Amino acid sequence: MSVFINYIGHSGFYIAAGDAGVLIDPFITHNPSAVWLIKYENVRDILLTHGHSDHLGDAIQISREHGVPLTAVFELARYCSDNGANASGVNIGARVAINGGFAKFFPAFHSSSTPEGEYAGMPASIMLELNGVRVYHAGDNCLNMEMKVIGETMPPDIALLPIGDTFTMGIDDAIVAAKWLGAKTVIPMHYNTFPAIVADEEEFKCKAEDAGLKCVILTPGDSIEL
Repeated sequence: MSVFINYIGHSGFYIAAGDAGVLIDPFITHNPSAVWLIKYENVRDILLTHGHSDHLGDAIQISREHGVPLTAVFELARYCSDNGANASGVNIGARVAINGGFAKFFPAFHSSSTPEGEYAGMPASIMLELNGVRVYHAGDNCLNMEMKVIGETMPPDIALLPIGDTFTMGIDDAIVAAKWLGAKTVIPMHYNTFPAIVADEEEFKCKAEDAGLKCVILTPGDSIEL
């Protein structure tokens, strides 16, 4: 079965197999380029990679106002719960049920804090499996050997990879990451939202295709089925 992917902008995605799905890192209200087109009744799960405001975004408000369960690393989940979200805590290595499948939390090499600067636990990357299709959301990550482990044990069909450099991996490292992961298709994210993370997505696409990868570039609001 195909998987529907809607790009909200920055690192925010709505991913579904069927009529309802999962929202990851919903940075919407204060995102200058975000486009939100999904009905909230179709959001059955919220997942967070880490606590920085450009990833936590609107997650607490959406969970609180629409009753959507939110899952994140323990310290971040506790923060979300303390602020009214319907949140459950996990840790790296956890495999949790979501609408249509499951999510598994893998490491991400970054930092994580709440908007108030409090420690928010270890940052994560997340593998979704929806009706047999695997989608890997790298979170704010650098190129690291854990991606080889994922590629050997749970290679994704689709990898959502940051290319903006400065705070994450850049274009060249993202190409290596895609190959280590064993991804069939790559979609760039976390670029061009702010001046510090400007990147040329067409350069990324050319390099990805030269490496034998399928690359799909989405602008905020775009959707695809793969």
